[in-house]
Amino acid sequence: MVSSESIDSQAATQRFIREAMKAPLLSRERETDLAKRWTEDRDEEALHELVSAHHRLVVSQATAYRGYGLNMSDLLQEGNLGLMQAAARFDHEREVRFSTYAVWWIRAAIQDFVLRNWSMVRLGTTTQEKSLFFNLRRLRAKIASADGKVSDVDARDRIASELKVQLSQVENMEARLAGPDQSANAPLGEDGSSEWQDLLVDDGPSPEDMVQKSRDNAVRGKWLKAALTALPAREQHIIRERHLKEQSTTLAELGEELGISKERVRQIEHRALQELRKRVLSSADMPVDTTTGA
Repeated sequence: MVSSESIDSQAATQRFIREAMKAPLLSRERETDLAKRWTEDRDEEALHELVSAHHRLVVSQATAYRGYGLNMSDLLQEGNLGLMQAAARFDHEREVRFSTYAVWWIRAAIQDFVLRNWSMVRLGTTTQEKSLFFNLRRLRAKIASADGKVSDVDARDRIASELKVQLSQVENMEARLAGPDQSANAPLGEDGSSEWQDLLVDDGPSPEDMVQKSRDNAVRGKWLKAALTALPAREQHIIRERHLKEQSTTLAELGEELGISKERVRQIEHRALQELRKRVLSSADMPVDTTTGA
């Protein structure tokens, strides 16, 4: 998804970049003092100085992701949101430089923005997919420069091995990155009489099949209900507890309830299931195999 940027937006972006690169660097002591004043006293002036001194990190990260066709101003804005999140969560007592901590938040915010806006279909929902999305082209170029004669199959194998993903994931991501989103209503042919959606195949059941399946299920349900009510009360109870409840009752629990062994419950259950099958098949006018007792 390629975006265009207005002249005013470009000018504002250039001003931000110039000011960011002019901002003085902070010493460790000054950085700790500002973070402490913000964390403990909510001193907004301290927050402003701390954040402004690290805008150059936002510029650096945003520049690295310009190749995805998004406006630099949008990338900077998302990076600044990540920088603010870092400032809100930074713990100065851990003796870690704020820049080291903030760069991860800035990068994460920009990457999430890129993934949200690259396609109408959500990309990179897992850590592996995100790594594949942001490293695929880099690794492709690296492999090509090292060995220009490498085949596409070998290149995909190397990428899958290095990123620890399945080969099919590499193939799918390459296909996603190769083609832009296309509207299902995009016209086909010179006359535009047909649309892209006309070529899409629906693998799901047809309305007729769904109605027929619903009707068949209802009929089988009636057969099963009639067959079940014809069984003795104890057998009905065992079948309902063992097969018609969301959480099945165990043989031991039924044996204790009925005052018999769990093996006896199993025998009754087996006999009842055989009888049910015979009655259901009889209702459907289907032959019963008497040699197997079923």
